[in-house]
Parts: sequence; structure tokens; C-alpha cells
Amino acid sequence: MESNIFQLQYAMDTFYFLVCGALVMWMAAGFAMLEAGLVRAKNTTEILTKNVSLYAVSCTMYLICGYAIMYNGTFFLTGMGSVDSAAILNDFAGREDGFEGGSIYSGASDFFFQVVFVATAMSIVSGAVAERMKLWAFLVFAVVMTGFIYPMEGAWTWGGASVFGMYSLGDIGFSDFAGSGIVHMAGASAALAGVILLGARKGKYGPKGEIRAFPGANLPLATLGTFILWMGWFGFNGGSVLKLGDINSAHSVAMVFLNTNAAAAGGGIAALITARLLFGKADLTMLLNGALAGLVTITAEPSTPSALTATLFGALGGVLVVFSIVALDKMRIDDPVGAISVHGVAGLLGLLLVPVTNSDASFFGQIVGALTIFVWVFVASMIVWGILKMIMGLRVTEEEEYEGVDLSECGMEAYPEFVSSK
Repeated sequence: MESNIFQLQYAMDTFYFLVCGALVMWMAAGFAMLEAGLVRAKNTTEILTKNVSLYAVSCTMYLICGYAIMYNGTFFLTGMGSVDSAAILNDFAGREDGFEGGSIYSGASDFFFQVVFVATAMSIVSGAVAERMKLWAFLVFAVVMTGFIYPMEGAWTWGGASVFGMYSLGDIGFSDFAGSGIVHMAGASAALAGVILLGARKGKYGPKGEIRAFPGANLPLATLGTFILWMGWFGFNGGSVLKLGDINSAHSVAMVFLNTNAAAAGGGIAALITARLLFGKADLTMLLNGALAGLVTITAEPSTPSALTATLFGALGGVLVVFSIVALDKMRIDDPVGAISVHGVAGLLGLLLVPVTNSDASFFGQIVGALTIFVWVFVASMIVWGILKMIMGLRVTEEEEYEGVDLSECGMEAYPEFVSSK
């Protein structure tokens, strides 16, 4: 009887993990639609090409070496083979904590859930460098980012390894439930390094410091992308509970879903009100980025706050992201989709809020962890971007940028019947 219960729990936890992974994979579509809606029409095909390509590159590089780096040498190149159910049963039969302790799922499902997180981190980079970066330079960077840079910082955090043998983040009270820092701030740090070396789009900033708006081509598409991301986030945060097959875990999953939704709503409302106060208008793009900022903020700890607290945390992220987007523009850091603010600034906020509701985390540990992630990813990315700039160049020519990278990089336009790039 006990064996049958265990097998049912194993099947349930594995299935739950896979479904959540599929939801996170669907976030790739959300990023693609969001970015395609927020860039100008002449750059749509290229941004879509980047999003599909980076997902494929991420999955392949994490399979080849990324997972092994992050989790101490486990490779999946030779396949999982058959499952020795008797050995698994014997292992758990001797546990003092019985079926309530630990996560019980297939190793293949763990890899699948982890690999879609890697793709999410890389998707953040694509929007920030949009409209002026060479496609192949971006894809070469994606190889290094997903095969080495991200897995290294993942090893120091979720993997439990010491940072270059000097200190362990877990020992000093660092906690990041689903990746506000490990995934989102890491992606934003890589994006920031690329944007600094790449420079702003031509004409974005005037000679007297004026900021010129470059409206997105398709706001309905950007809105659809936001809703897809919102839905996918239930898998992103909910799957990070890691199991479902007992009462405590099921309750935790329900709270994570509730808090994730509450934070997104709070972020959207707060950003909308903030934009109205600052600009006198209801700015749709700020509303969308506010909802996403709320999601990023709660990702660091969606299991311990109350629903009202989660709403307030999300609202803080929504307010902060509006001011961050404005501030980066004044600093002439050109981010067409607001990715650095949404994922970087809100990701940092999420990390700093964890100790408010989770007594196992410390502010010192969160600050050290955030600095570790940022410094490693930013410096490593700056080196890789710099090498690529010397070898193959990062930026398309001024003429290609004027005509649109759809033609120069992909040889086709997304809206050929309606848009002329001349």
C-alpha cells in the first residue's frame, strides 16, 4: 500500500513539474509578442527570429554543459535510460521523514524545468538590445550566456556551491525562491552590459539632451505578450515549490499562485496611477511593464507573504519601474522595451523584500547575493560583448538601422503590405 502511495506521489510531482515547465516555456511566446509589439515595424521579423533562436540555443547549451556546471557534473547527453523504480523505493523507504520530506520527481523533469528558466534569462537580453544589434553577434553571446555565465551564478545560488571557494550564499542567509535575482536580474545585468557597449538607437537622443519617443508598432501584440507572460508566471513561481503530492505542498502551491496574481495586479495598478500623475495620461506601456515588474518582484518570495502583502510588494515594483524607465532614458541608456528596469531594478527590489516575510533570509545575505549575481554576470557579459565587438562587431550599419534590421538581417519584413522601410 505504501509503495502504491509513493508511486502515485512520484507520478503527481513529476507531472506537476512538467506542466509548470510547459507554462514557463510558453513565456517564450510572451516575450516574443511583447518585444515584437514594442519595437518599430521595420524590426519585427528580426526580434521574432532572435526569440525563437535564443530558445533553441538555450536548450541546447544547457543540455551540453550548462546543467552540469550548475548542478555538479550531471549530464543528460546520453539520455536518462530506464528508471530503477525498486532502487528509488528503497531509497525513500529508509527516510525518517517519509513521503512528506524532499521533492519526489523524475530527474528528466527537473532538467526540463531548469532549462526553460535559462531561456527566460536570455529572452530578457533580446528586447534591451533590439533594433540595432547584429543577429549573429547576439546568438554567439547567447551560447556563452546560457552555457557558462548563467550556470555559474546558478551553481552559487540554487546549486549550493561556494562562490569561487570563498563563501556560500546559503550560509549567509541568501534566498531567492523562483529567481528574481538568479534569473531576472541576471538577464538584465547581461542586457545592461550589452546596451552600454552597443549605444543608443540613432536619433533616440537629441544634441541638447532631448529624449525622442520611438513608439512600438503593435500595442495589441504587446498586450497579448504581457498576458501570456502573466499566465506563464504561474508555472514559473508555482513550479518552484517543486512538488504537489502532499497537503503542505498543495497549500503552498495555492498560495504561490494567489500571491503571484496579486502582485501582478498591484504592479499594474500602481504603474498606471504613477504614469497618470507623472505624464497626465494613462500610459499603456507603463501599465504593461508595471504588471511585469510586480511579477518579477514577488518571484523572490511568493510563498510567505499574505495576499495583501504580495499586492503591496507588486505595487512597489510597479511604481519603481516607472521611475527607473524614466531615469535610464535620462542617463541615455536606450532600452526599447524597458527590460533592464522591469527585470533588473524590480528583481533587486524583490530580493531585498524577502526578509520582510521570510525569517530564514537576512538583508545582509540578500545584498551580498545580489552583488554577487550582478558583478559576475555584468563583468563576464561585458568581456564577452567586448570580444564580439572586436571580432565581428555588435552593431549594424547606420543605413541598415535606418532601413530596419528586418531587411539587413533576415531579408524580409513582418508587414510587407503595410510598411515601407524606405
